Amino acid sequence: MKHSWQPALSEVGRPLIETTFVVVDLETTGGSHRDSAITEIGAVKIKGGETVSEFQTLVNPDSPIPAFITVLTGITDAMVIEAPKIGEALFSFLEFAGSPNETVLIAHNAPFDVGFLRAAAEKCGVNWPSFQVIDTAKIARYVVTRDEAPNCKLSTLAQFFGAETNPDHRALSDARATVDVFHGILDRLGSFGVTTLDDLKSFSNRITEAQRSKRFLAEGLPNSPGVYIFKDAQDQPLYIGTTRNLRNRVRSYFTAAETRKRILDMVALAQTLNYIETPTILEAEIRELRLIAEKQPRFNRRSKFQEKAVWVKLTQEGFPRLVSVRGNHDLNDDDGWCGPFNGRDEAARAIEAVYEVTQIRQCSPRITLRSMKTASPCALFDMKRCGAPCVGKESIDSYSTHVLTTRLALQQDANQLIKTINNRMFNLANQERFEEAAELRNRLSAFIRGTARGQRIRSLTRVRELITALPTSVGEWEFILIRFGRLCGSASGNASNYKEVVESLKLVGEVVTETEGILPASTHEEVEVLLRYLNQEDIRLVEISGEWSMPTFGSGYARLKLEQVRENSQNLIYKEDFANSFDRTAQRSTN
Repeated sequence: MKHSWQPALSEVGRPLIETTFVVVDLETTGGSHRDSAITEIGAVKIKGGETVSEFQTLVNPDSPIPAFITVLTGITDAMVIEAPKIGEALFSFLEFAGSPNETVLIAHNAPFDVGFLRAAAEKCGVNWPSFQVIDTAKIARYVVTRDEAPNCKLSTLAQFFGAETNPDHRALSDARATVDVFHGILDRLGSFGVTTLDDLKSFSNRITEAQRSKRFLAEGLPNSPGVYIFKDAQDQPLYIGTTRNLRNRVRSYFTAAETRKRILDMVALAQTLNYIETPTILEAEIRELRLIAEKQPRFNRRSKFQEKAVWVKLTQEGFPRLVSVRGNHDLNDDDGWCGPFNGRDEAARAIEAVYEVTQIRQCSPRITLRSMKTASPCALFDMKRCGAPCVGKESIDSYSTHVLTTRLALQQDANQLIKTINNRMFNLANQERFEEAAELRNRLSAFIRGTARGQRIRSLTRVRELITALPTSVGEWEFILIRFGRLCGSASGNASNYKEVVESLKLVGEVVTETEGILPASTHEEVEVLLRYLNQEDIRLVEISGEWSMPTFGSGYARLKLEQVRENSQNLIYKEDFANSFDRTAQRSTN
């Protein structure tokens, strides 16, 4: 007699082909449900790979729609004035979605959309149904490589998967695009044996065979700060990292908590693990930076090419001009410079900010007496934005005033430049020329970040020797020795013997000889790590040789205000687009 057994549906999980999904997308007045409101809801109900029905409604947010949101979405105050309020719209959507026992919600960057819907339900006194939620952005990170798509934005994935609908920041269009992205993801997941809803939900949490078999690499590690180095069969570094607790951090690579595809690929190749124990986490971070720059491990992304950072400088010629360069070897304090920048585009925006307020020349040819005879002035001369030194209409002495103004703005006093651009930006905004105002804002922001960054870096690299102390959580103190912006040693001790610790540090610390240039002994990344460390509230200055100071009227204060505006404006960042936009009130706070 043959026996057969068929598992219940609850035991094998709900098949994806039999699951009803509602793909939802929202448009809102801002980025946080705490102080923003929904302006549109769009949703598509799908089952078995087919569209069942669609839902779309505008929503009256009971507040004005910010101008940059209108530019982004096309939704105006006039369009929503007659639209239903959120209570009515939410009720209609929930009715469309159906029972949470039958329906699974899907959204791209689900915490954003579902967070707004939950907040709206709470505001309306409605119990939010316990929907299961699938985030297509999260799953895409595991099935689409960076080589295939540079990021997991909806627009990028829609193009990659060949979506029939292009996302355009309208709720229904974006929901339709998300449907196509979801189906594209499911096609890829089929090869992983993902056929049920439970498979889909747990896909990103599964442990690979490589993770399981390589757990021995985490054995015998200390519970202390340090640097760890994964190596391949040829003893070549694959990945270098740093941590406060070597044992716990390395063990995490072999658990379900590690879901990054790049790192899982690295674990599969890893054969050995080396580590360097350090007295402080700061020393571990600095050692990591130096090792990454030296060893160039293939799975590290950051800090591999520190020497290729982009800077801006004034050229050394009769009529200097601003250029962006890679590397800091040719930079010195006698010539104007600033940076580093996050790429040539940001450097170009900073240069354009200087062009807004000075008549420094924008052309690239070297000017000589011979070239003046054949050159002709460009349109900038007619616009009174250049004195045309290229044709001899401006002497070297006269042109030097522009150079002095530029050097002053780059390294010492940027107030006049910032004030001038701010005024122009406000005037454009008042004329509702928002795109031009936004471009000015981007140029000014790039200039402030680049100049402030350079001024902070140079302030520390001028200091001959600096020793600090920081209290630790175990009742001790950690002491740091810095010379010309380079970490030369660290140690731990207690208050009773701090003098001996400091003297020992000075004796055994790395000897650094001052050289010419703005970074005489380290890289800009190392200096910035040290600056972040020194910015902690509990830091104590023990000894200093030399002067540690910043320009009184430099860009540091403006950058502080800019960061405050950006922090306060995070709630206005619109979903994945990250439109780094100040509202007018925030802009005025930079004055």
